[in-house]
Amino acid sequence: MVWVKRGAIALAGVLVLAVATLATWEPFFARSAATAPGGTYKAEIIRDEWGVPHIYGATDADTAFGVAIAHAQDDFFTLQDVVAMARGRYGAIAGAEGAKIDYAYHLIDARGTAEREYPKLPADTRALFEAYAAGLNHYAEKHPEEIKLANLFPVNGTDVAAGFSLRQPFFFGLDSVIGPLVAGEPLRREHGPDIPGFPRPPLPDAAPAALPSAAPKQARTLVLPQGEEAEQLGSNAFAVAPQKGGGTTTLISNSHQPLRGGVAWYELVVESGEGWHFAGANFPGSPFPFLGHNEHLGWTNTVNTPDMIDVYQLELDETGTRYRLDGKWLPLESEWVTLPVKMGPVVLPIRKEVLRSVHGPVIRNAKGTFAIRYGGIGKLGQLDAYYRINKAKTFAEWQAQIARLAIPSTNFIYADEAGTIAYVYNAAIPARPEGVKADWRSVLPGNRSELIWQGAVDYAVLPKIVNPASGWVYNSNNTPFTAAGAGSDLDPASFSPAMGIELKQTNRSRRAYKLLSEAGVLDRTALERIKYDTGYAREGYVARLFDALEAMKANGELAPELAGARDLLRSWDFDSDGKGPADAIALLMIRDFMAADYNNKPFPNVAEKLKAASDHLMTHFGRLDPPMGELLRLRQGKEDLAMDGGSDTLRAATTWDVAPDGRLSLKHGDSFIMWIEWAPGQRVASRSVQPFGAASTRPRSRHYTDQMRLFVEHRLKSVHFWRDDLLAKARKQRQSVVTNSR
Repeated sequence: MVWVKRGAIALAGVLVLAVATLATWEPFFARSAATAPGGTYKAEIIRDEWGVPHIYGATDADTAFGVAIAHAQDDFFTLQDVVAMARGRYGAIAGAEGAKIDYAYHLIDARGTAEREYPKLPADTRALFEAYAAGLNHYAEKHPEEIKLANLFPVNGTDVAAGFSLRQPFFFGLDSVIGPLVAGEPLRREHGPDIPGFPRPPLPDAAPAALPSAAPKQARTLVLPQGEEAEQLGSNAFAVAPQKGGGTTTLISNSHQPLRGGVAWYELVVESGEGWHFAGANFPGSPFPFLGHNEHLGWTNTVNTPDMIDVYQLELDETGTRYRLDGKWLPLESEWVTLPVKMGPVVLPIRKEVLRSVHGPVIRNAKGTFAIRYGGIGKLGQLDAYYRINKAKTFAEWQAQIARLAIPSTNFIYADEAGTIAYVYNAAIPARPEGVKADWRSVLPGNRSELIWQGAVDYAVLPKIVNPASGWVYNSNNTPFTAAGAGSDLDPASFSPAMGIELKQTNRSRRAYKLLSEAGVLDRTALERIKYDTGYAREGYVARLFDALEAMKANGELAPELAGARDLLRSWDFDSDGKGPADAIALLMIRDFMAADYNNKPFPNVAEKLKAASDHLMTHFGRLDPPMGELLRLRQGKEDLAMDGGSDTLRAATTWDVAPDGRLSLKHGDSFIMWIEWAPGQRVASRSVQPFGAASTRPRSRHYTDQMRLFVEHRLKSVHFWRDDLLAKARKQRQSVVTNSR
């Protein structure tokens, strides 16, 4: 039996070799031939008492280099994830979930778009991205012990641009199309105004309470294309003119993003000798802030949901390799890609075919072959546009950049030192041909080239409001037709139905509209009351839920053991301030009904949801009416604090993870908040807060959790925008960083 023993040893050797190969192949396979950026950069980083970096450079490129260094010091962990996504390697870190993002990366040709479009950008914009890449490389070189994926560095400007290309279309809902197509499920899309049999409902001449009740799909993280439901997020934004604000112009930025991860906000202040001076926040992988203010003006964003995506069903020949267009057969573009999928100690190479047609990305499922086309497809002008608006000095300069529609989608709320306020429904809505008979909100025939639109509608036809008579503008992911109050709002009849502009409302919008309309002077006190409002309007999905509870009482369909839970919920005061006995059960109930409304999904079974909420509270708290603050928590490290707010309230606590102890650990809602003011005769001043701290993934840092108590107590800290203010008040932690010429 010696041969059996030898065979077993040989087999074991083969298995060891196979495991070793699977554990090590990916970094060598993914090795990039691209060279690191050249040049010498120098930046000074000074951190204030909260650890927020203030980055100074002689040139804009020097400052961008410093942005990468400062961010890496605080969160190199997340930056590496973003770089891996930008190179199609996230599956080697995050396994199957990461591979889904890598598939999307290849499907939408994020790399190809970056390689085609990045060289076309102005030289100074490319210099910014090359310097930022150099900063990432510099930090990686100095801290090899922190690198979690071999051969991830060096990177260059094209790599950083590819990250933008990947992220861009998912903010207006591409995941809600890719996911169902991959899974072979029906598309859940709002009924558009031009679908036969589904006319656009009229807007009444009334406050937003009378508008359609469904809430729109909101900003989302990069999740997707295997049919998973992406989280639906949201934001609030307010601007008040001096005549309404007691002489002060105010801009409030309240974007709701995940509290952690690749689309979590990172606060910073940048300044250079070339006139770039801006305070705000960016996402990991960006050399500049996406929102905030400079000396003269500022803006913030909320997600909008116009009809930006068209789906076409292709007619294939018998081989399945060609599709018909205008009577001719064209070859499907086919590319086989390797997706790395980490499973335990090994990384499996999964081969996947990626298809494209002249329409765009192509997905096959059991029901057919479908192509996707979306606003901004194949474009990267936003890299330049964001840089330019960072340095704009007037509304005219700022609007000229927005008018390019290089930033594919997102509402802008704007304010400046001159007292100008504005709301712009920015969106590169497809320029669908007029006079062509087509149901743009359904699946289109893929064999007609006349349906393959090129470019976007003109900026001039988009909804926008500048200096309304009301003295205020706002958006809470609602229709643009409620933005500035009665007498100042836009008329929906003035806009083409083919643009697919949403008519939906959110609870946040209903509350904001009511409170702003009722206010006299919108000074700081009044605006704080509005921003941190925790109320619900009994309208839309909330009304439907409570009407169902009332009906249960009438027809006796509820199990007797749930009568107490039903009656407690019916006694609720529609305020999630944490003070009422029904706040906890209301918090648990409302989220799923809000989510169904956001996602255009069937209304949940009220009795089932009530039982689930009741069971959760009894299991973990032994009572139906624990204080809501015992249920909803903000947790990081050793800090564990009670939260107020709820899903779809202006004080947003939207989604959470359920901990083993039954507590809800907030993971998305109010995130970075910035409050900007131009007071008469004074230079701009701002305050801000983050949920955790500046160093959100550095447990040993004093800035890991130091803003948490401010955050839960509705308090803001000073932003040291001005250098003299910083040096006078902040704890000085100077640091100079230099990279050698390459």
